[in-house]
Amino acid sequence: MNALPPPSSIAALQARFGTRYRWLLLVAVMVGIMASIMSSTIVNVAIPDMSQHFSLGQGRAQWVTSGFMVAMTVSMLTTPWLLARYGYRRTYVGSMLLLMAGGIGGGLAGNFTLVLAARVAEGVAAGVVQPIAAIIIMRAFGTHEQGRASGMFGMGVVLAPALGPSVGGVLVDLYGWRSIFFMVVPLCLLSLWMAYRYVPDSAPGGVEAGRKGAMIDWRGMLLAGTGTLCLLNGMVALQGQGSHPLQAALLLGAALALLAGFIGWQRRMLATGREPLMNLALFGNRPFAMGSVVAFIYGTALFGSTYLLPVYMQLGLNLSASHAGTVLLPAGIVLAATIAIVGRLADRQPTWLLVTTGLGLLAVSFALMMTLTLSSALWLLALWATLGRIGLGFILPSLNLGSLRPLPAELVSQGASAISFVRMLGGAIGVSLCGIVLEWRLAAHGDSLALAASSPARLAAFNESFLMLAALCVLAMAAASQLRVAPAPSTGD
Repeated sequence: MNALPPPSSIAALQARFGTRYRWLLLVAVMVGIMASIMSSTIVNVAIPDMSQHFSLGQGRAQWVTSGFMVAMTVSMLTTPWLLARYGYRRTYVGSMLLLMAGGIGGGLAGNFTLVLAARVAEGVAAGVVQPIAAIIIMRAFGTHEQGRASGMFGMGVVLAPALGPSVGGVLVDLYGWRSIFFMVVPLCLLSLWMAYRYVPDSAPGGVEAGRKGAMIDWRGMLLAGTGTLCLLNGMVALQGQGSHPLQAALLLGAALALLAGFIGWQRRMLATGREPLMNLALFGNRPFAMGSVVAFIYGTALFGSTYLLPVYMQLGLNLSASHAGTVLLPAGIVLAATIAIVGRLADRQPTWLLVTTGLGLLAVSFALMMTLTLSSALWLLALWATLGRIGLGFILPSLNLGSLRPLPAELVSQGASAISFVRMLGGAIGVSLCGIVLEWRLAAHGDSLALAASSPARLAAFNESFLMLAALCVLAMAAASQLRVAPAPSTGD
C-alpha cells in the first residue's frame, strides 16, 4: 500500500483542488507580492510629511526609498538558494512575517534610524518574494497560457500601487505619515493564511530551484551588497548644495571595482562547480541578455518616475498628498485593464513588439509632462499619467516572458532572480538619479525645494528630469527589438 503524499506537497494540493490549483497558487503568491509592492510605493506620498517631522533634507529623506531599494535588490539574488534550502512555503511565509514586522516597526518608530531599519527589513522581504511569481508562471503553466497567467497576475499586482497612493494620501492628510506603514499588515495576514492553504513545499513543475545541499554564496552577497551601497552612497554624495564630488568619485570607483570583483567571483564559483549567487551563463543567451538591458533601463525609468511624480505634484504643482494619490488612481485602473488584455496578446504576439510599444508610450508620457503649467487642469495631468500606465501595461506581462522562455527549465529560477535583480538595481539607481538631476536643474534655474512656493523655474527643472526619463525609454527600445522569441502556439486551455 502506497503512503499518502504529505498534505503540503504538490501532489496532495493538486488532488485536493484539481485543475484550478495552479491559478489558486498564483493568486496566493500575488497577494504577498501586492503587499511588498505597496510597501515599496506607498511611502512616496508621505516623504514630504516625514521630512518635515524628522527635519530631513532631500538627500536623507530619499534614503527611505533608496534604503528599501538596496535591500530589495540584493536580497533577490538569494531567492533560488532559499527556495532550494527551505522550500517554497517556508521561504514565502518567512518573507511575509518579515514584511509585516517592518510595517509595524516603521509605524511605531520614534526616530529616523528606526524608520530606515524598518524599510530595510521590508526591502529584504520584498526582494525575496518577488521572483517567486515568475518562477511559478514559467513552471506551473503551459507555454500557451503563460501570457494569460502573467496578465492576471500583473492586473492584480498593479492594484496595490494604483490604490495604495490614493488611500495613503488620504491617511497622511488625516493621520500623518505613520499610518501608511500599517497598510501592509492586513495584506500580510491574508497572504499568510493563503500560503498555508495553497503554497507547496516543493517547486511546481517538478524542477528544483537549485542544489539543496549547497551553501549560499556569502562572498558574492557581500560583494553585491557592498557594491550597491557604494553606488547609492556615491550618487547621494552628488546631491544637494553640500555635495562632495571627491567622496562621490571614490564611492563610485569602489562600486565599479566591487562589480568587477563580483563578476570575477561568480565566474570562479561556476568554473569550480559551486553554486554561484548569479549564474553568468544566463547572459550567454541573447534574448535574456537583451531582456536584462531592457529591465535595467525600464527599472531606472519606472522607479525614478514613481519617486519623482508625487514630489512633482506636491512640490511642483502645489497639490496635497491626497490629491496627488487621487490623480494617479484612474491611471492605475487603466493599467490593470491594459495588463489583462496584453497578457492574452503575449501568448500570440511577439514579445519584442509589445515591449517596444510599451516603452514608446512611456517615453511619450514623460515628454508630455513638459506641457503642464501651474494653471493646467488636473485632468490633463491624469491623462498623461494614464498614457504612461498604458505603456507599462504593455511591458509588464511581456518582458519576463521574452527573457525567460528561451532558458532551459533548470535555469528559470536563476533567470527570474537575475532579471529581477537587474531591474531593481536600475530602480535603485533611478530613484537617486532623479534626485540628482532634479537638484542639478533646480540649482541651474535658481530655485530650491526648500522654498515654499512653486514657480515656472521649478516646473522647468521637473520637466527636464522627465525628459531624461523619456530619453532612457527610447534607449531601451533599441534593446527591446532584440527580444526575438517566437510566440507560443495556441493550444487552448
